[in-house]
Amino acid sequence: MHDQTVNGGRFRILTLIDEYTRECLASFADRSIRALDVIEIVSAAMQEHGRPSHLRSDNGPEFIA
Repeated sequence: MHDQTVNGGRFRILTLIDEYTRECLASFADRSIRALDVIEIVSAAMQEHGRPSHLRSDNGPEFIA
């Protein structure tokens, strides 16, 4: 997801959601989100909540790596 501030500054938000429980497992906002950021966030969520049987992404540019 992406948006911009009142001043015109753009930012992106990465949210990890458990589709079964609708629980937000992680949320991360920054001006840009790199593939390494995604790897760190998903890894931390897996350590805290366990490994999922499936992952689904929106195939944004962060997921190409």
